[in-house]
Amino acid sequence: LMRSSAASDVYKRQFMNKLIVKKILSTVKTTLIAFLLALFVVTCIIINAVIPSESMEKTIMTGDRLIGNRLAYGINLQIGDKQICKKMRDPKRFDIIIFRYPDDESELYIKRVIGLPGETVEIKDGDVYIDGSKKPLDDSFTAEKTEGSFGPYTVPKDSYFVMGDNRNCSYDSRFWDNTYVRFDEILGKAVFRYYPGFKLIK
Repeated sequence: LMRSSAASDVYKRQFMNKLIVKKILSTVKTTLIAFLLALFVVTCIIINAVIPSESMEKTIMTGDRLIGNRLAYGINLQIGDKQICKKMRDPKRFDIIIFRYPDDESELYIKRVIGLPGETVEIKDGDVYIDGSKKPLDDSFTAEKTEGSFGPYTVPKDSYFVMGDNRNCSYDSRFWDNTYVRFDEILGKAVFRYYPGFKLIK
C-alpha cells in the first residue's frame, strides 16, 4: 500500500508539473502573440504622436496626443535599411500629415498640405494663392493671418508644399532647405486626438 501511495504521489507531481509547464507555455504564447500584434499595429497601421510645439495651433495644441493612420495613402514601411513605399491614393489639400522632416529625416513633423504636385504656390500679403488664381485659399482654420509674402514655389512631382496652421509660429516649407515633402517621406494622416479628450482632426 505504501509503495502504491508513493507511486501515486510521484504521478500526481509529474501531472502537476506538466500542467504548470503547459500553463507557462500558454501564457508565453499569448503574450508573444499580443506583443507581435501590437508591434504590427504600431509599425504598419497607426502612428502615436505627441505634439511638441505650437505650430499647428489652434487645430492641434502643444502637448496634444494623437493617432495617425499609416494606411491613409498607401504603404510606407522602413524595414532595416529597406523602405517599402506603395502609393494607393494621393494626399488632398488641407490634409494634416505626419512625415519625416525633409532636412533631417530622423525627425517627424506634422503640418497641413497646401500645395499639390505641379501647382504653383504663392503667398502675397498673408494670403495663399494657387496657380495664379485671383481668389485666395480659404484658410479660416489658421490661428491668425500670415505675415509677409513668400514664393512663388512650384511643387515637384510626388511632392507637397506644407504649412502649419499657426502660420507666424510655424517652421515649414517656406523656410526649409528642402522645401517640399516627398510622398515617400509621408508616414500617415492625422485622424484624432485622444488626449486631452477626444477630437477628430480636420
